Amino acid sequence: MTWIRTVGPEKATGLLGKIYREAIDRAGKVFAILRCQSPRPETLEASVALYLEVMQSERSPLSRARRELIATAVSRANRCFY
Repeated sequence: MTWIRTVGPEKATGLLGKIYREAIDRAGKVFAILRCQSPRPETLEASVALYLEVMQSERSPLSRARRELIATAVSRANRCFY
């Protein structure tokens, strides 16, 4: 749980509402890592774009599975459950 006052999907409008709807379409829900950035939708939009480019771009020489494995190993090393 974050200490930041966040905007939930039920109250999101405008750009934030659009980002949340896309997140739900992609993952079935809005994860806390997105919600903690909800006070700054423009920053969240850039963050999501960076994530999608790094993790899902077909231009990467690494497979999606390999990128996910690297992300998991880094999260584990940092004791982060995301």
